[in-house]
Amino acid sequence: MGVERSGPDQRLRDVARAMRGVIELLEVYWTRVPDGFSPVTVSAPQLRVMYVIERREGINLRQLGAELEAAPSSVSRLCDRLEAIGFVRRSSSTASRREVELRLTAQGRAHLDRLRARREERLTAALARASPTSRARLMEAVETIRVALTAAVRAEPADPPGPGTRQPPDAGTGRPPGDGTERRTG
Repeated sequence: MGVERSGPDQRLRDVARAMRGVIELLEVYWTRVPDGFSPVTVSAPQLRVMYVIERREGINLRQLGAELEAAPSSVSRLCDRLEAIGFVRRSSSTASRREVELRLTAQGRAHLDRLRARREERLTAALARASPTSRARLMEAVETIRVALTAAVRAEPADPPGPGTRQPPDAGTGRPPGDGTERRTG
C-alpha cells in the first residue's frame, strides 16, 4: 500500500514536473529546424558555449569550463570546432599573456540571431493553436517563472559552481537565455 502524497509540496513537484516536460519538448522542438536553415550544424554543447561566450564576452577557457562544469580538454575541443567554423575567436588576454580570451565573431552572432528568430517563429506557430485566453494565462505564468528563476540565480553564490552543482544557462544575467537583451554589437 503506497502513501498518498498531497498538499502544497506535491503540487509544487507537479508544477516542476510539468515544466520539465515542457522544457524537454522545447529541446526536441528546437532541433527540428528544416534543412537549409544554416549551412553549419552546431551541436547543443557548442550552442551552450556560444551562449556563455555571448553573455561573458572575453571569458577564458578555465572560467568557461567552470561555468559549463566540463573538463578543460572538452571545452578546448568545443572551442576548436567553433573557431574552425568561424563562430568564435580566441585572442591573448590583455591582463595575462598566458590566458586566452574567447569572443563571438560577427558570423557567430548572426548564427545565434537566425537561430533565435527561427525558434520564435516555430514557437509562435505552435502557440497560435492556443486560445487568446490561454495565451494570456501562459504569459502570466512565464513571467512568474522568469521572476522566480531570476531570484534563484541572484541568490546563488558568485563563485563558479562546484562539482555536482548546476546553474541555469543564464546564470548571472537575470534574463532568460536567448531573449536577445544580452547581445552586444561589435
